[in-house]
Amino acid sequence: MRLVFLGTPEAAVVSLEALLAAGHDVVLVVTRPDRRRARGAKVSASPVKIAAQAHGLRVTHHLSEAAHAGAERGVVVAYGALIPKDVLDELAMLNVHFSLLPRWRGAAPVQRAILAGDRETGVSIISLEETLDTGPVHLERRTLIGDDTLGELTGRLAVLGAEALVEVLADRDLLEHPRPQSGEATYAHKIEAHEYRLSPTMTSLLASRTVRLGRAYFVMDDKRVVVAAARVASDGGEPGWVQERGRDVLLGVSDGSLALDEVRPDGRATMAARSWWGGLRPAQDRRRWS
Repeated sequence: MRLVFLGTPEAAVVSLEALLAAGHDVVLVVTRPDRRRARGAKVSASPVKIAAQAHGLRVTHHLSEAAHAGAERGVVVAYGALIPKDVLDELAMLNVHFSLLPRWRGAAPVQRAILAGDRETGVSIISLEETLDTGPVHLERRTLIGDDTLGELTGRLAVLGAEALVEVLADRDLLEHPRPQSGEATYAHKIEAHEYRLSPTMTSLLASRTVRLGRAYFVMDDKRVVVAAARVASDGGEPGWVQERGRDVLLGVSDGSLALDEVRPDGRATMAARSWWGGLRPAQDRRRWS
């Protein structure tokens, strides 16, 4: 099938590669403009653009070109912007959405599923509509979340989504007869910067889920400390205090503590939490955090 592919991050590359492997003709790739992807970094292309160029595919940053590329259908995977009605009127599009719709429509479905403590999530292959993530479902695939980090879960969903997408495109019945979404809709609003900051008032479960998103941090002695890895501790702690107990460095929260495994202090590399704590040479056996 002649396709236009719209996507931007690494998770979308999996679907692009799967479409090419299945023999589809990707006549155009639309991705977000080149930008800085880390503080101080040079402007760089998106992972999708890099992959597309490696395959010799035509790439554009202009969404309007999708409607006139001579494709039979569009495929959208984490493109990063809404597709306007005038484009959808010209070209029907499938979307690989990383949730079990209608739960977690919106920008951050994987993050919100983790924060909410959902037992399972999945992918939904839907037909795009002008309204956000409301289209009918062609196929869904489910997976348990467990203790996955955001990166681990997103990677697994990317593979599930690519497999489901190829299956839908190969099956006329799946492609032509989607079912309406059913159930209560919830919205996955973008994670705001303040939501990554750990607080002594958090429960240990919420704190550990926040750590799994990959950017969680706390402040001690007016310095930010990123928590790269942690677990709910069986040993109790004191809310608002960091202390060493046995072989663990404990971050005290409202109902117990997190055992810090790896941290990244401001301006330093990721290290074992015990090495970080030992290097502080604390005059007291505990310190305040917020």
